[in-house]
Amino acid sequence: MIIGRLTGEVAALGLDHVLIDVNGVGYVCMSGTRLLSRVHAGEKVTVHVETRVTENSITLFGFGTDEERSWFVRLQDVHGVAGKAAMAILDALTPAELMDAIALGDANVLTRAKGVGKKLAERIVGELAGKAPPMGRFGRFDAASAAGMASAPVAATTGPRGEAISALVNLGYSQSDAARAVAAAAKTAGDEVGGLVKAALKELAK
Repeated sequence: MIIGRLTGEVAALGLDHVLIDVNGVGYVCMSGTRLLSRVHAGEKVTVHVETRVTENSITLFGFGTDEERSWFVRLQDVHGVAGKAAMAILDALTPAELMDAIALGDANVLTRAKGVGKKLAERIVGELAGKAPPMGRFGRFDAASAAGMASAPVAATTGPRGEAISALVNLGYSQSDAARAVAAAAKTAGDEVGGLVKAALKELAK
């Protein structure tokens, strides 16, 4: 059984995990400080889960949004990045900051993450540069399936920036050029899709 999402009450918090009570069953989700800082014992939460199954164990990794979960998976496509390093990166950077760092080739930003050195940061930027943002689970499900879960805080791509990049790609720009332009535009244009696209087009025209 693969668990993709849990909604229940926070029963306990640990240094690197949260225990969620779902109808009397307690699920332990390994979590980073970003999620742990948002939740409190006794409150009801929805956690997006990546389930990892090995020969000896089943581990649940919990995230506040499906966007964070999808980046957790994408980061591990890079050779040398395991779950611990991916979680550390998502503790240090928001998905938007991570996408900007990759688009702009700024490996130094990734070294803010605990345990991520310059070589690994450069490998991450190099291997992920030019790739489309990761799709959340709703990007793979049909609209009817997603409709019943619409109350969950989910970003199918990476929010306004992902939408802006997609719009530019549809206009004929390459994925890498679109990502760089949107990353540069976001510094002044904010996070509204229309504004990002207009500012990014100006960047591309330079």
